Amino acid sequence: MTLRFIGTTSDDGDCPTLYEIPGTDEILAQGDRETDPQHLAQLRDVKPSETFVRVPRALLTRYAPRTAAPELEPFSSIAPLFREFRHTAWRLETRRGYATDRNSEKWQRWQAGDDIAAETANPWRQNVAEQTAAGKLFGRVRLIDDPITDGQRFLLASAPSNVAAGEDIRYLTRARAQELRLPDIDFWLFDSRVLARFAFDEADTTLGVYVTEDPAEVVAACQARDTAWHHASRTADGAGAVRSGA
Repeated sequence: MTLRFIGTTSDDGDCPTLYEIPGTDEILAQGDRETDPQHLAQLRDVKPSETFVRVPRALLTRYAPRTAAPELEPFSSIAPLFREFRHTAWRLETRRGYATDRNSEKWQRWQAGDDIAAETANPWRQNVAEQTAAGKLFGRVRLIDDPITDGQRFLLASAPSNVAAGEDIRYLTRARAQELRLPDIDFWLFDSRVLARFAFDEADTTLGVYVTEDPAEVVAACQARDTAWHHASRTADGAGAVRSGA
């Protein structure tokens, strides 16, 4: 099972780092192995399978979860938040494709060569228009691979309809996202307060969301949002500009 990156206090790509082990309430810590013989001699109840690493207090202060691991909920459980949020609904999209897109009628039309840039209003876009008219922000950053995947090309082709409704959709290369140490998870962040992390299976099908207000997790998501937003390119710039780093 893929680990979920939580956060790091390293600026140059090495340890220390915290990860979550999905499906458990356990955290994996990455750090320098403890080798001081006097310290090792003082450790208690050591099992043969155990090892020990050093991590700075700042890593735990910033990123260690402070609440119990949230339960997996259906995506529908957060539907009211898209109307009730007060100022910002923001999404990070990291996958190379989504089963919901591939199974849609719109995908079939796109593969047949139809122009899907100007779609008629639907409940999602109607709500976006209403919320943004009230002064709220709907924003996304989508990761783009090189070469770009079919799933990403589909989203790029369909984005103008959402942008016209009021969404601010931006793009960032996966290589740049990795350089910036962004998390490799999808999430919605509402009002810098409520975090909804997506769970997917290997076929890109949404299994549900983990919803939390844990301060450490929310702060990490806010930091990821600010970093991604600063470095990403707007939809109007096109995928070529995104891949070139323009």
